[in-house]
Order: sequence, then structure tokens, then C-alpha cells
Amino acid sequence: MIDNRLYKHPILPVEDRPTFKFYWNDQELIAREGETIASALFANGIRIFNYHHKDGAPQGIFCANGQCAQCLVLADGFPVKSCMELIKPGMRIQPVNGLPELPAVDPESPLVFEPIEELEVSVLIIGGGPAGLSAAIELGSRGVDCLLVDDKHRLGGKLVLQTHRFFGSVEAVYAGTRGIDIATRLENEVRKFSSVKIWLQSTALAVFSDRKVGILKEGKKYALVRPKILLVASGAREKSLAFPGNTLPGVYGAGAFQTLVNRDLVKPTERLFIVGGGNVGLIAGYHALQAGIQVVGLIEIMPECGGYKVHKDKLARLGVPILTSHTILSANGKEAVESVTVAKVDEKFQPIKGTEKTFACDTVLIAIGLDPVNEFYLKAKEFGLPAYAAGDAEEIAEASAAIFSGKIRGLEIARDLGVYSGEIPNSWYETAEILKSRPGKTYPESFPEKETGVFPVIHCLQEIPCNPCSAVCPRKLIEVDRSDIRKLPVYYEERDGKGCTGCERCVVFCPGLAITLVDYRRDAQFPEVTIPFEFLKEIINPGDEVSLVDVEGKFLTKAKVVSVKSIKGNDRTILVKVQVPKEIAKKVSGLRLQPEISPAEAQYTERMADEAIICRCERVTAGEIRKLIREGLRDINEIKTITRAGMGPCGAKTCTPLIHRLFREEGVPEKEIIDQPKRPLFIEVPLGVFAGLQEKQEKKEAEDERA
Repeated sequence: MIDNRLYKHPILPVEDRPTFKFYWNDQELIAREGETIASALFANGIRIFNYHHKDGAPQGIFCANGQCAQCLVLADGFPVKSCMELIKPGMRIQPVNGLPELPAVDPESPLVFEPIEELEVSVLIIGGGPAGLSAAIELGSRGVDCLLVDDKHRLGGKLVLQTHRFFGSVEAVYAGTRGIDIATRLENEVRKFSSVKIWLQSTALAVFSDRKVGILKEGKKYALVRPKILLVASGAREKSLAFPGNTLPGVYGAGAFQTLVNRDLVKPTERLFIVGGGNVGLIAGYHALQAGIQVVGLIEIMPECGGYKVHKDKLARLGVPILTSHTILSANGKEAVESVTVAKVDEKFQPIKGTEKTFACDTVLIAIGLDPVNEFYLKAKEFGLPAYAAGDAEEIAEASAAIFSGKIRGLEIARDLGVYSGEIPNSWYETAEILKSRPGKTYPESFPEKETGVFPVIHCLQEIPCNPCSAVCPRKLIEVDRSDIRKLPVYYEERDGKGCTGCERCVVFCPGLAITLVDYRRDAQFPEVTIPFEFLKEIINPGDEVSLVDVEGKFLTKAKVVSVKSIKGNDRTILVKVQVPKEIAKKVSGLRLQPEISPAEAQYTERMADEAIICRCERVTAGEIRKLIREGLRDINEIKTITRAGMGPCGAKTCTPLIHRLFREEGVPEKEIIDQPKRPLFIEVPLGVFAGLQEKQEKKEAEDERA
């Protein structure tokens, strides 16, 4: 029996949860309490959830966020999004083949309605991620009555998926703390304030012209909220990409992958390939390795990865092939992904024939960037409802920047409400800009000349906002410019006559794992090097021979492990010690985890780019839309009418940017394009919900109460 669950993880706690039986196509399987239907299916090796009604194409998970219908299944006869629905004991799940047949309804059955809940609040916060929580803390601490709504089962947003330690400022945004722990801190802080009401599993649907906001409360009831001020902290959605095979089961985004691995503790893949070298893709690759998944490659179309160099270096050191100036040509397979074909691009980003490489894999992760989820903010401004945006809904940046922007927005709203009369310090806005900044200059690596005693070697070579190393050194030997934490850390051999003691705290707490410790005290010819390691302790033991690499993953030498240890307050990072010749000791930056990976031997069969699916919901191809553009259509509403592109469950969230890209490829200026109106509801809702129709169980309870 297949069981793809994670029972050990180097960072995440794995609780022993009760199990129960459920059925997939009448086959008895095992689920864990608290799993969604999708995670239970993945845990049992099932990746095809339904077949599209238009062409019978197999469908798998895509967003894992309730925004599309790729993962639709029949659960006890009802069509549900498997990524959002918790599995129940004895539940009978079936794939949807074509359009689902709805359960029969007795027309004589009495219907019971309840009044629609309406309430007024000073502030409605949409989104319980880092920005929304930080704003709620500022407002709650001043007694402002707030309603915080979030569509997940718990608060924290994407923080609950982040096992790595955060960059940024220790003083301002918890730098050096893991995202999962920041989520817990922020949630605990918010829940202290009685003035902040929290609705989980509740989705904002629309901002209306009467300045009310419709909320699908707890997934089943409709409520109308009239806020004095709206704060939109709804985060971002992942960009998609069009290529042949782009809708095969096994092609999905980094957010969906991290949800399965880091939230649901499911191992959804054995061999992963990543498209996109920004922080999202680089971090997802690292999380995959921590879960025991082989990362067979990562490509980036630009000449250099756009994410932090320390993230890229971590993957390179561990043995992940990173190919820059490369693009994806196709995902290959019959029913699901079996391989991926990539190629080098020229200066115009066009594939160069003859450079094709095919990698065997079962999952292709698309991590090519994010778009703000700002529809609610734009509608509020249109209808005259005072509104603010924070975090990624305002501007795409790191989660540390979202925390601080939420803090600023919270204080600005408090000022507008008259409960705060002070000025917001200019230093706050300056810090916010620093935290939002993109990676800066990269410097060549240089090493201390010293070859005695013990000292850290800092392999951090790029200007990024980060200062935990300076905060944790007990003797203040590492310094980061306090006025601009993007500058590289500087190491001083002595301060007040005292030098490094080898306490190893800088090695453990560097978010980029970019510091090693070199110790000449026992053997000046073969110094001991201490390397940070964030994997299961049992996979490496004293006496094991390991391959040591430099900062960019180039092989240096093999060496035996001297010891594997932890220090007090290690925050789940262990330390691996090796002895190496002094000539290379300072160059050692990490150890290789994966064996060398080479492309599969396969003859590439060129496929037409027009095969790519632009509208996943309605299975509309690039060729169909390109033909209409060439015929002179410039109105996306007309394209929608002819092809149905944009009429599916995702509400045109995925396909609209891709249609705009087709226009650009065809040389059509943006000013000539007429966009379609944004759909008024964020997700699909049964019409009965808007009328207050009670569900069967609630109706039965109401009848029992009356009896």
C-alpha cells in the first residue's frame, strides 16, 4: 500500500494523529485526521482527480487554494474542491468524469431560511497573513473594533508554510526566526485583543457599491459587513505559464507544493523540477530537499537567478543543477508528468535549437512570480469606501516587508479613526523601503588571511536586507551597518581585546546558512570546519564520508565527518564538523546531499507552442486565441464570448495575464486592448447561500429545537 506521508521532518513537528478509512472509487484507503481530501489522495499516490468535460483531459491539483476547480471530486455525491474540504471517516470519493451529476433534490422538501447576518465594524481586514496580523495588532492594542477574515483553517497566511529563518531586521520583523514560528507569535499576539474578532474559513466575495463587503462565513453562511475602513491584506497569486503539457497532473505552483509538504506533511513527488529562480522557486526547492524529495533541476530564463544568492547557493551546494538562460519547452507524459524538456535561450529569450535537455521527473513546479490580489482594494476605491492595502496586495516583496507594511497601515488607520494622534516615524517608512528592496550588488568572495585560532568565514556575498548575524554574536565581532542593513556583514578579529570563542551562534542563526567556522586550535595543518545542516540528524553520522563544496557548489574534496552536534537554542539547525587541509578550509561552504544529476537520454519531439492551454477551466488553447488576435480582435470580452476563455471557476484569475501576454507576443500595444470587467464574486457560491438557505444538518437541528 502506498503511503506518501512524512513521519519525520528536520524542522516541522510531526504529530501522531488518529487515522480512519475512506474510499476512492470503492477502494479502501487510509486518511489522517485533519487532512484535506486532496492531501489524503496524494498521500495514497493518487494525482488525477477528474477528467475535463470538454476533452477528457486528466486534471490534478493546481492552486491548492480554493481559487480554481482543477481538483474537483465527488465527495459522498457532492462536487467539492478537494484542496479545501476536510476528509471525513467513511467518506466515498470519486473522480469527476465530465460534468458532475448533482444529487437529486426533492421538490416537495421544505426549505428553511435564516436572516443574513449584517454587522458594522470600524475596520475590516481581509487576510490573516503577516500584513493583516501586524495591522490587527496595532489596531487591537488601541482598542479598535476590527473583523479579521481569512479563508484558511488557521491564521498566518504563507508564513505557516515557511520552515526557513527569515531575513530582514531582528529588531523590526523577527529576522532569524522561522516563518512557522513568526505565524504563531503574531497569532498569539492578535488573540490577546478582545476588540479583534476573527472569522476563519471565511472568504471575502466582493465589495459592493453600497460600501458593504460580502463574506462567505465559515464556508457556508453569507454575511454582509459595513466597515468604516477596509484593509486589504489578501496577499498574492502565482503567475502561470503557457507551454505544451502545462495542465498535466503534476504541473502546479510553489504555493500548492508547500501546502502539501509543509502544512499537510505529504510527500507529493519523488523527482521535482522547478521553473523559476526567484526566492519562491529557490525556497521551494530547499523545502523539497528537506522532505526527502530529489530536485532534479531548476531553470531561470534570465542570465542570473532573481532570488537571493544565498538561497541559490544553498541549492547548488546540495547538488541541484541550476541552469540560467533556460526556458521550459514542454512537460511530457500521457496521464501525468513523466519528464520535462528545457532549452537554452538567446538574448531575445528565444529557445536555441540543439540545446534541448530532458529531465525525468514526476512534478514540474512553476515559480515565475506573483501578482497582487488587489481586486477588493480597487473596488473599494471605486465605490468611495476608505481603503488601504498592505503586504503583497500593495506590492510584491518578502514576507518580512509585509509584516512591517501591515504595522504601518495599522497605525495609519488608527490615525484616521482618531485613536492615534502622533506622527508615524519617517524611520518606519525608510525601514519598509529597505525591507522591500531587491537584491543588490554581488561581490567576489574573499577570505580572512588569519590561520590561527578560530573565526567565522562569511559566505554572504550579496547586498540583501539582513542582520541576524550581528545580533547574535555575543562579542559583537560581526557588524552590519545599522543605517542600511543591506550592506554586507563585516567581521572584526577583536573588540575590546576579545576575539572569537567559537560559540557557533553565528553559524546556527544565519538565515542563509552562509557562515562556517574554521578552527585551527587543534591542528593548524588540518583545521576543523563547522557547517550548518538543516536535515534529519540521522542521515549523517560521525565517520561518514561527505563531499565538500565551495559557496557555489563546486566540489573541493571528500572528508570524514568528525562530529554532528547541536548547540543550545539551535532552532533545529545541526552542526557538522569536518577536518580538511588548510588550503581549502576557508573555501568550504557546505556539503553535497544529492548525487550528480544528468539529463535523461531522450530525443526531443518539437511541439507547437499553440498547444499550450491558456484557459485551464475551459481548455482554451493559445492557438485558438492567437487566431482571433490575428483576425483583429482586441476586446477580451469578444474572445471570451467566442472561446469561453475566462468563464471558468477561477474567474479569469489565471488566464487573463496569459491572454495579455499573447497580445504582446503578437505585437499589439496594451493601449489597444479592451479588458473584461473583473468578476464580482471572488469564488463560486451556491445561490441558496445568498438567500440564507440552511444546510440539511442545520435544518434538522432547527426543527428539533422547535419540536
